[in-house]
Amino acid sequence: MAEVVYLTEERYLELQKELIELKTKGRKEVAQKIAEARSHGDLSENAEYDSAKHQQELLEMRIAKLEETLSKAQIIRPEELPNDKIYILSKVKVKNLKLNKVFEYTLVSPEEADFERGKLSVTSPIGKALLGKKPGDVVEVNIPAGKTQFEILEISR
Repeated sequence: MAEVVYLTEERYLELQKELIELKTKGRKEVAQKIAEARSHGDLSENAEYDSAKHQQELLEMRIAKLEETLSKAQIIRPEELPNDKIYILSKVKVKNLKLNKVFEYTLVSPEEADFERGKLSVTSPIGKALLGKKPGDVVEVNIPAGKTQFEILEISR
């Protein structure tokens, strides 16, 4: 069976919108670039044509990836998940005991991860270590900077 991709409704709609945009406007633009490059004559030494064909290839790969993701998507809603432990979509306040700093993360699917916005993938080293834990627990995580410990301070939705 295909692996399920958990998405928030917001992210699902964003991906759907991107797919529609790429299939309509994106394909049309690439087709125009190919037609224009073709009109310049000899295709064997036409860098514009090669570039346009490459863009088309990348576009079709992105469309296929989006279609695959959306076909496996299951929408998850925070209010449907328990709040006793850390699950996907939990907002977690943790203290990095090595740095003595507090960080806040929301655990999300890999498709929604955005470290800059505090959205941590459940498949990342920190995400995996936090799943299933409760406030007061201390977890040890291997991160690129070495081993570090996080104390779980708070869980919310």
